[in-house]
Amino acid sequence: MAKLQVTLASFILTVFPRLAARLNPITHVFNPDIVLPIQPLPHIYPDLDTPAATSIFSGITTFARLSWVDCLSIANESDSSRHFDIDVGFLGVPFDTGTSYRPGARFGPSAIRAGSRRTALAGGYNVPLSANPFKSGLKIVDCGDVPLSPFDNRLALETIQDAYSILFQKENNPWFISLGGDSTINLPILRSIHKVYSSGVPLVHFGSRLDTWKPSSSREVNHLSSLYRAAREGLIKNGSSIHLAHRTALFSPEDYHQDEQLGFSRIEARDIDKIGVTGIISKIRQTIEGAGPIYLSISIDALDPAHAPATSNPETGGWTLRELRSILKGLDGVPILSASITEVAPAYDTSAEVTGIAAADIIFDILTLMTKTPITTVDSSSD
Repeated sequence: MAKLQVTLASFILTVFPRLAARLNPITHVFNPDIVLPIQPLPHIYPDLDTPAATSIFSGITTFARLSWVDCLSIANESDSSRHFDIDVGFLGVPFDTGTSYRPGARFGPSAIRAGSRRTALAGGYNVPLSANPFKSGLKIVDCGDVPLSPFDNRLALETIQDAYSILFQKENNPWFISLGGDSTINLPILRSIHKVYSSGVPLVHFGSRLDTWKPSSSREVNHLSSLYRAAREGLIKNGSSIHLAHRTALFSPEDYHQDEQLGFSRIEARDIDKIGVTGIISKIRQTIEGAGPIYLSISIDALDPAHAPATSNPETGGWTLRELRSILKGLDGVPILSASITEVAPAYDTSAEVTGIAAADIIFDILTLMTKTPITTVDSSSD
């Protein structure tokens, strides 16, 4: 027995040195009355000039290791001494009760944040866009998530709208990048933008579906009809909005006619074989020219499932991540009022987290575009 105690003590001394400190050095009997002072772990959060692997595995997982700020609480704070000095905020919207096929996008915000761990590890310089958004002089933070009910669809959508209405009406005109969530979230976000600026915005929408199908009832709200409602409510500028990368089956050719009546242009996924990336960029710019700051919405299903399998509505024949990022690069100089990335459903991802990483890289490009062409004021007089 004594030999067993000595052997156990030796093991503890080797593997658990702090626990070993509470052993009687003579009898090797554990003494619970010995209380050791707690030594906090060092906070290893190097700045962007001193990358270290420890910085991506420690602490709370925010987007690109940005500071976490409770933006909604601060924006709601009545005490004016707490100035809302945020320029760009990432806001998670864990909503997926509007999906028509595979649920799970409520976990999208956490998957995208996890995919962004190494975004700023090497300094954050975006080579294709020749800029470092983290050194733009703007205050960029992660605002956490909108607190949503998973049981009441309408209540959740109202909560999203209320949250964004509070944030958008701050005097310093902050911009937000939304981490979805299924693409139904675009409707309450566009409603909040319209409420604040009293104007429709040009929409650049990447996704496998049109999302402009007419709802079967006045109470139906889901991602398939979200942009139909947005267009009918005047939230989108007619004639200055465009769909890209869609390729899903339709109910009939009438769907395209209805989409055109709502004010959208279209570039199908297969059109890239005819006009290439350059032609697509040209068509986007022609559509939004002179229309003002855009709302940029990217559903991850714009990508082929080979590049983003973890999505609510996978459709084969999509674009590669390189093609999509090249198109985004072509939007350099276009002012972006707000942006969203939606339909990331990590339960269907590979063990390599390829969809979460792809979404994070797309957002990195969006952030860079926003910081290169900052918006100081929004003209709400024109429609």
